Amino acid sequence: MSELDNNTLPPLRNVAVFCSSNFGVSPDYAEAAKALGTAIAARGITLVYGGTSKGLMGVVADAALAAGGTVVGVINQRLHDRGHLHPGLSRHEVAPHMRERKARMAELADAFIALPGGLGTLEELFEVATLTQLGDHVKACGVLNTRGFYEPMRAMLTTATDEGFLKPEHRDMIVVEGRPDALLDGLAAWRAPTVTKWIGQPGS
Repeated sequence: MSELDNNTLPPLRNVAVFCSSNFGVSPDYAEAAKALGTAIAARGITLVYGGTSKGLMGVVADAALAAGGTVVGVINQRLHDRGHLHPGLSRHEVAPHMRERKARMAELADAFIALPGGLGTLEELFEVATLTQLGDHVKACGVLNTRGFYEPMRAMLTTATDEGFLKPEHRDMIVVEGRPDALLDGLAAWRAPTVTKWIGQPGS
């Protein structure tokens, strides 16, 4: 079986956080977002995120800024034109569309974290995980598992593995932790899987 290069990762300097523009039903979600923003800033890591002041996005940015951190927002033109840009960011960029926004965030980041969220958050998480699986980049991704939010994801990935669509190494490559410091430690210690994605096929 051919192998992907398991490169030694540089220290975490910039972490992209994917999160909702809503708050969720429990105050636990905002508390966890605040704790993550504070922890990122305390480690001297730059927070890269979607640039708005809405929902958990605003909470994580506000917390990092309040703790003296650097926060870079990448917002798309439509949301910028609607006045959704966070007014207190260290700096921001405006991307024409969502695809360019996601690509720029991925370019800036050394690793990725998803907070609980909806379609956009989940799509961003799985996109960067897929790029890691394919070897298009060698960057860790993880989730902050507040209120067990990501347990269904873990079950789904286990089912995909059991049914022959996913290798165990790729099932397990997303770091899942309930506390920000443990999550950041896990991302810093992460190593890329050394297997290709294909299962039981010639040339895999």
